[in-house]
Amino acid sequence: MSKKIYGIIPPIVTPFDSAGDIDEAALRENVQFVISRGVHGICFGGSTGEGHTLTSDELERVAEICAEEAQGRVPVIAGIITNSTRDAAHKAKLMTKYAIDALQITPVHYVFRPDETATYNHFKVLSETTDLPILIYNVVPWNYLSPQLLVKIMNEIPNVKGVKQSAGDLKLFADLMITAPDDALIFSAVDALLYPSFAMGSHGTIAANPAAVPGVCVALWDAVQAGNHTLAKEIHEALLRFWNTISDDNLPANVKFALSEQGVSTGLPRAPMPATNAAQAERIRAALPEVLKYEKKVAELA
Repeated sequence: MSKKIYGIIPPIVTPFDSAGDIDEAALRENVQFVISRGVHGICFGGSTGEGHTLTSDELERVAEICAEEAQGRVPVIAGIITNSTRDAAHKAKLMTKYAIDALQITPVHYVFRPDETATYNHFKVLSETTDLPILIYNVVPWNYLSPQLLVKIMNEIPNVKGVKQSAGDLKLFADLMITAPDDALIFSAVDALLYPSFAMGSHGTIAANPAAVPGVCVALWDAVQAGNHTLAKEIHEALLRFWNTISDDNLPANVKFALSEQGVSTGLPRAPMPATNAAQAERIRAALPEVLKYEKKVAELA
């Protein structure tokens, strides 16, 4: 890998205007905002970035903008969410034109679940398509890959370098941590449980909380790395309360709202996703000050 990939990697939002087009100025602002908060990388085209709604041309333009704004300061990861091996391979090839350091790719996610052999072959073809390292984005509830299958893929397919493990099951995350190859990168996207994930040795996180409050998540990461678990638990509790205000079917819209409350231009969600409603906005506004106070907290050894 051209850059070390670890730590807090926000899946940045994709701002859309009222016509549903990408607001490029706001996208650039978002990249600069999260980098200014000390994150260790950025990811675009993920679930929080509404990547499932992006055309190939749009994904390519977002890649170009993110690489330009990052200027090599942090690794840039491209998210690919699609329903066929052919389309995923096409998008993976497009990403090689830009300063992209890795790919985050979901298993096929429409209603028809491929069996384990088909899923294995999906990632094998993608590995043969690109030299970029691949992180499996294990998020699809009806096609959730077992630790055993993930380990098999990482052991046998050279370009698959790690997993972004989503959903709320810390046991599956723990099983993956103790069975994965020694050189595998295991990222936690269990937003409610980032602290225990870090304490268990996760290589970092690519998740919605870091997109909404990146500086706070950097403070949590630093606290755990410093062994300051008293502070880490305190930050965890504030992050959990905040997460409970944004976690809903319109999560990307709520992340955008939380960012807008911090003065960042975020645009609208892409239809048909609804914007943050009044009740959600009230809860987010109430929780934000209590979590943002940790943004500049210096992690000190306990």
